[in-house]
Amino acid sequence: MRKLKNEELNRLDIEAFKEADKSPIVIIMDNIRSLNNIGSVFRTSDAFLIEKIYLCGITAQPPHKDIRKTALGATESVTWEHKKSTVDLVKSLTADGYTILAIEQAENAIMLNELEIDPAKKYALVFGNEVKGVSQEVVDASHSVIEIPQYGTKHSLNISVSAGVVVWDLWSKMNALKA
Repeated sequence: MRKLKNEELNRLDIEAFKEADKSPIVIIMDNIRSLNNIGSVFRTSDAFLIEKIYLCGITAQPPHKDIRKTALGATESVTWEHKKSTVDLVKSLTADGYTILAIEQAENAIMLNELEIDPAKKYALVFGNEVKGVSQEVVDASHSVIEIPQYGTKHSLNISVSAGVVVWDLWSKMNALKA
């Protein structure tokens, strides 16, 4: 096997990305503190043609050198917007027909591997603060809570890892159902 060079990967340029059909998924970052986590979520969002990222509350916004360091240019390709209130955004997206999925550990949470999705629906994934998680008020306003199964001693995953796992899972299930 030979490793491929970047120019052999046939990736979209920024203009083609902006014009491409997007996954019916938006990401909501609820008061994320780490600039590196924010940048990593941008990069994951670029990889899976995420429709939009919402940066809520204290979540930092591009341009910032620490976001840029992990985003590797994805802040230029992925559409984003800052919103002061995560709860107000969730209510607005619900009114626009999105199914809101808070990624959190909660009573009656659906395990990610058991989540069934409808490829005709639009989804908003809420990822919470590194210490406090998704706020209870946002959990209450969500349609469902999704939990990533974990079997070790730790209680959580880094938000950028969680975003990668959940986005990949939804994207895979959507594309499998389309086939």
